[in-house]
Amino acid sequence: MSLDFKSQILRGIPASLPEKREYVYSANHAPKRKDILSLDEKRLAIRNALRYFPEAWHQELAQEFATELQAHGRIYMYRFKPEYDMYARPIGEYPALSLQAAGIMLMIQNNLDPAVAQHPEELITYGGNGAVFQNWAQYLLTMRYLAMMSEEQTLHVYSGHPMGLFPSSKEAPRVVVTNGMMIPNYSRPDDWEKYNALGVTQYGQMTAGSYMYIGPQGIVHGTAITVMNAFRKVLQRNENPAGKLFLTAGLGGMSGAQPKAGNIAGCITICAEVNPAAAKKRHEQGWVDELLDDMEELVSRTKKAIKEKETVSLAFIGNVVTVWEKFDEADIFIHLGSDQTSLHNPWAGGYYPVDYSFEEANDLMSESPDLFKEKVQESLRRHAQAINNHTAKGTYFFDYGNAFLLEASRAGADIMAENTIDFKYPSYVQDILGPMCFDYGFGPFRWVCTSGNPEDLRKTDTIALKVMEQIKAEAPEEIQQQMQDNIKWITEAENNRLVVGSQARILYADAEGRAKIAEAFNKAIRSGKIQGPIVLGRDHHDVSGTDSPFRETSNIYDGSKFTADMAIHNVIGDSFRGATWVSIHNGGGVGWGEVVNGGFGMLLDGSEAASKRLKNMLFYDVNNGISRRSWARNEEALFAIKREMARTPALKVTLPNLVDDALLHGLFDEAVT
Repeated sequence: MSLDFKSQILRGIPASLPEKREYVYSANHAPKRKDILSLDEKRLAIRNALRYFPEAWHQELAQEFATELQAHGRIYMYRFKPEYDMYARPIGEYPALSLQAAGIMLMIQNNLDPAVAQHPEELITYGGNGAVFQNWAQYLLTMRYLAMMSEEQTLHVYSGHPMGLFPSSKEAPRVVVTNGMMIPNYSRPDDWEKYNALGVTQYGQMTAGSYMYIGPQGIVHGTAITVMNAFRKVLQRNENPAGKLFLTAGLGGMSGAQPKAGNIAGCITICAEVNPAAAKKRHEQGWVDELLDDMEELVSRTKKAIKEKETVSLAFIGNVVTVWEKFDEADIFIHLGSDQTSLHNPWAGGYYPVDYSFEEANDLMSESPDLFKEKVQESLRRHAQAINNHTAKGTYFFDYGNAFLLEASRAGADIMAENTIDFKYPSYVQDILGPMCFDYGFGPFRWVCTSGNPEDLRKTDTIALKVMEQIKAEAPEEIQQQMQDNIKWITEAENNRLVVGSQARILYADAEGRAKIAEAFNKAIRSGKIQGPIVLGRDHHDVSGTDSPFRETSNIYDGSKFTADMAIHNVIGDSFRGATWVSIHNGGGVGWGEVVNGGFGMLLDGSEAASKRLKNMLFYDVNNGISRRSWARNEEALFAIKREMARTPALKVTLPNLVDDALLHGLFDEAVT
């Protein structure tokens, strides 16, 4: 007799060894990882995995886990995947002593929902390796701990492993998460391969390992803002994006947002994807309008869209390098170009070499990793050269923070500026999101209606719209465009069919907007207008959450962009100001060892305590980053933090004294060049 959902959660690791499960060949599985462990290390990996289970099971499981390690490069413990369907249930369906813990359980299940997750069988949400847990035993234990937790305990999670419940207080976070926090000298790509295979660390990406992923919607808004503002940079005032071309690549968990964002911006979007399953999934979900797999058909369809000034998104099943090259040959002008393949993970499925099928490339990756790397770098050189051909004709190309330029430079591609230090193309944060959004405090605020009721989400949209319109009426000229873009977004959100999985929404808002929207939500919960609690959160890709020299902090020019103080202060500061859970990760969208990023979640239950927490925490969560950006002498951030100090007397921030550039010349003997 099978147990019901609540009983299975409360059971955790089963009392008796469950039957071995059949491998689900139809699922979108993670690629086989590199065979990097020595014989002794493989034995250690088995020993590490078996410690989750009683000794009586070890003989049977040892062979099974060894087979998994050989076949997949990791031990996922498929046998222990729960029998129940994985999705975000209404919060009342979770067995929990703490409402905050139930909210976290809901968010974990949403991250692993097959409609949301990229490789759900392997507990990977997006980005090819962005994991919620390393294996199914960790999931079972974590859910059981959350069900048992009181309001005076905190669960500490080490890279997916639930270390345990510790006494704390009602004011403390209910969960503290770390992912991939390596000693710096052990933070190279092969270190991730090795220590993840050993079962001692994992790559949490950004919102995967911190339980805050809401499907591609999470990046649609930021991508829409980026594309709209990129067109504003290249078009004349009397032009609009209709019939103008945006070419990019990637239809996975995060990159799958690009076609929808292009539609919102009103342009033609062509997005190449080598994995047919990923492209078809996005088409079925309504995130891309049309699928094509023939190059000549793509050329013909693109020319028609340009001629008729369409707003349409086209997914090309194939390698984007061939699209760049073919469009050069066919003299198709590309207005905007970018790339959002998972180049933070170039040797394990994040980027595929041209002239190989998807299946051939996967075989090459696992059987001949050195040759695979060689072919990927050849493709990056071709990719960059094709982009250079188009930019010479006037295309505006920007790096979308996926480490494309970084990996292309490492491959020897022609993408360096004349000074041989900088890239010849900007990061989108340098040109767009940094000065236009992050420096002013605008970033990806998000919320989830835990009732699971779409009507609650509609009500939150209405509430957020009303708040934004009130703020805009008195906002200074410097942020009027940001306010208007966000009002347009929230007005059209439901019609754009953005929900995948949980009833969630994202909205770029500053500290004032976040706090006022959250307070209005809390009041609506208290009055019964909204039927259940709301979980607040954000992407780590935000004003304060992330130190990433090639993306989020790429527009920091005082030499501090390679430091990670801001992200660390962010997660510590949020933890004692009222967050329900906090997370800090090594790695993210630009790669292992290239970024440190922190996140949070906060449950609103309509209480006065929640009202106090949200004001305290959301204020710090944003203004910590504005302060750092203002100290770096960013003009927009200086405006924003001075405005905030004028409104908030208790805020005292150290401001920079600006230096005349002419003063610096002639101070040292400068070599003649």
